[in-house]
Amino acid sequence: MNTKAYDKYDIVEMRKPHACQTNRWQIIRMGMDIRIRCEHCQHIVTMTRRDFDKKLKKVLEHQSEKNDL
Repeated sequence: MNTKAYDKYDIVEMRKPHACQTNRWQIIRMGMDIRIRCEHCQHIVTMTRRDFDKKLKKVLEHQSEKNDL
């Protein structure tokens, strides 16, 4: 199984763009479910971790990298 390295407050790109035509999401909650927020329109979506793993394309920015600056 391919596990992707992501954590809370990371910026991720999903396979399909949001209705507002942007594809940058911030992870705002992690647990059994994962909650993400669109960076452009601030819309919040909750999905299971399994669905999130299937729909995730890549991690764009790690929160720890921002804190190191």
